[in-house]
Amino acid sequence: MSGVGTGRRLVAVTLACSVLAACTSDPGRTTGTIFNQKEIPLEAYQPEQIFERGEFELNRNRPDDAAFYFAEIERLYPYSDWARRALIMQAFSYHQDQDYPNSRSAAQRFIDFYPDDDDAAYAQYLLALSYYDQIDEVGRDQGLTFQALQALRQTIERYPDSEYARSAILKFDLAFDHLAGKEMEIGRYYLRRDHFTAAINRFRVVVEDFQTTSHTPEALHRLVEAYLSLGLTDQAQTAAAILGYNYQSTVWYQDSFALLTGQGLRPEPSGDGWLRQLYRQTVKGQWL
Repeated sequence: MSGVGTGRRLVAVTLACSVLAACTSDPGRTTGTIFNQKEIPLEAYQPEQIFERGEFELNRNRPDDAAFYFAEIERLYPYSDWARRALIMQAFSYHQDQDYPNSRSAAQRFIDFYPDDDDAAYAQYLLALSYYDQIDEVGRDQGLTFQALQALRQTIERYPDSEYARSAILKFDLAFDHLAGKEMEIGRYYLRRDHFTAAINRFRVVVEDFQTTSHTPEALHRLVEAYLSLGLTDQAQTAAAILGYNYQSTVWYQDSFALLTGQGLRPEPSGDGWLRQLYRQTVKGQWL
């Protein structure tokens, strides 16, 4: 690894003349800052020249090299304005390279060093993305999902007027839904194996803690199934009553209605369990 670093610091620009011409002809770039064709220590270049090299590496889809050059600005010119600019670009480059721990580290340093900067909101958003973008399937460990939720919430609460707050809210809802999906997956697993009490515990979490997600109607239906299997008809009827009140047009209510009427029962609040209390709160608005 040290050999790679040494090779990069001795910036051997073996760019062909055509590449050099393309770079200097770009109106959005400063001419005369492309490195020479012989090896020159990186310390010999000005921060804006190194910054431009980092941008150049990004433009040719080499974010790992871009991150290196932006990091070198932070190392060589730690208290300059270029170091501040390079630090947020470093976080972005690492994220583009899917190097999430280093992206998160750079973003957190930016927040710590420049909390009032205009780019602090973006740094916080990148930090959240470093967790969120690793949530790829329900079956994975949910620790990353909790961390993503926490970081997204901080983006929303700290920078509510930023352009990233709206996107953070959407991603927060998706991550929240993801957690509910995990509970549903485990609950279905138990239900298929007739572990009804364990299944009920999982579906109850969805109904009580994730009731704003898309999984709530199915969770209520699965509660009807599980409680009927245990012979607890009061709870089954109450679950179906809540389902009918909030999600009557769904297939889940139709299935629950068929299950109950098949046993001579109807969806209605009954008994005095936790679902009856939930019914009083959500349907009747009786919180005390």
